[in-house]
Parts: sequence; structure tokens; C-alpha cells
Amino acid sequence: MNYISTINITEAHQKELYDAQQLLENPSIAAKITNLIGKPFEFGLEMLPSDWTSKITDITQMALLKATDTAIYTMKDVPEEAPSNWWHKIGVAVSGGVGGFFGLPALALELPISTTIMLRSIADIARAEGESINDINTKLACLEVFALGGESKTDDATESGYYVVRTALARSVSEAAEYITAKTIAEESAPILARLIANIAERFSIQITEKMAAQAVPAIGAAGGAIINTIFIDHFQDMAKGHFVVRKLERLYGKDEIKRLYDEMRS
Repeated sequence: MNYISTINITEAHQKELYDAQQLLENPSIAAKITNLIGKPFEFGLEMLPSDWTSKITDITQMALLKATDTAIYTMKDVPEEAPSNWWHKIGVAVSGGVGGFFGLPALALELPISTTIMLRSIADIARAEGESINDINTKLACLEVFALGGESKTDDATESGYYVVRTALARSVSEAAEYITAKTIAEESAPILARLIANIAERFSIQITEKMAAQAVPAIGAAGGAIINTIFIDHFQDMAKGHFVVRKLERLYGKDEIKRLYDEMRS
């Protein structure tokens, strides 16, 4: 695996970047869940109420806001500590089982819990890749993960890549980082954070819709809800791993060079 580089990037780091690229350009959650349950995804979508899309967007924004308030701030800042991926999967599976048992009406209660666990898992992976979770830029990068790996119906092949999504979020991330300190969220910064979360929720809600469509299939129930949630967190753990490996390599070699190599690997 030898790619043309203008800098002295090691072969091991090239392999890390290639593996990260493979994770970040992986199939969507819809494809993964469809492979599991063996039913056309459109069937589950037809089972959702007609006004469910707007409701999911509102619930998703609320879940992200609640997760931002609670997920990371109790974690110890110990960079390169191995992440506890399985413990987080168990937590999300339990919440998914409860949500699957009670059905679609439970989403408003289940999603904030599962999103908080996922955000904590994402931060755990960031820490393992050498990030300081007390750094506001790391916290915002953790939120970015929820926008990765999901394509909207209006996306085409050139609008759904990893760096395209990061570029689309760059302005709102930069504004949020400017106004929010690592310890507190100032009152005047709340609208700026809300704007960033709204931008992320726009893509994340598409994946929530796909998750709920699967859970709407008859006979899924509690066990199916637990399995679907496990696939859900596994997907975002993959996105987080790829994202924070790329960020680590950008710190070592520069963003422009890593982006160029990433695009070369993708083509």
C-alpha cells in the first residue's frame, strides 16, 4: 500500500489512514440493519406515521442537547486509555430493548439515553486516539461523529464523503469553539451551540428514522430493539474510530496532506 506523498508519512500511518477511510465510507446503518432483519427497508418506513419525520428531527435535537450536557463531563482525561466499547454496547442494547418493548412512542425517552451512552463511547474512542476530552475542540469533534456515515436522500456520491460533511459543519463548529469554554457553556453561546446541533441533527435524524423503521417491523420487539441498537452504536463506534484516527494523523502531518491521501485512497 504505497501512495504518493509529499511528506514522509510512515507505512504504518498509511495503513491506519486506509483502515480509517474504509470505516468512514462504510455502508449505511440502513444497509446493515436490512442485512440483519432480512426485510426490505421500505416496508418499515411505510409503518411509520406520516408526520414521524418532523417528530424525529425534534426528538433528535433534544437528545443531542441532553447528551452534550451529561455525557463527557464526568470522564477522566486520560489520553490513549483503551476504550470500553463493549460496556457501552451493553448499555445501548438495554435501552434499545426497553424501546423495542414499548414501540415507537418510547423513542422520546429511549433516544436521549442511548445518545448519551453513544456520545460517551465516542469520547472514549477519542481519548484512546490521544485527544484530550477536556478540550472543547475534542468535545465538538465528538458531536460531529453523529453526522458521519449517513446519507440523505438528496446526497450524491460527491456530497456524502467524510471530508465533505466536515467541511459543511466547519463554520458552525468553529463558531461554537470560539464561544464555548472547556468548562462551561456561557449563556450567550447557547444559540451558537444549538445551531451546530441542528446541523448535526439534520443528518443524524435520517439515521434515527432508519433505526425506527427497522423497529417498526412487526415482531421486532424488545430483543430486536436491543440488536438494532447494538448495530447502531457499533456503526458510530466505527465512525468515531475513523474520525479520530484521521484527526490524529492531521495533527502529525497536516490536514491538507492527509485529506489528499484520503481522497487518493477513496478514488
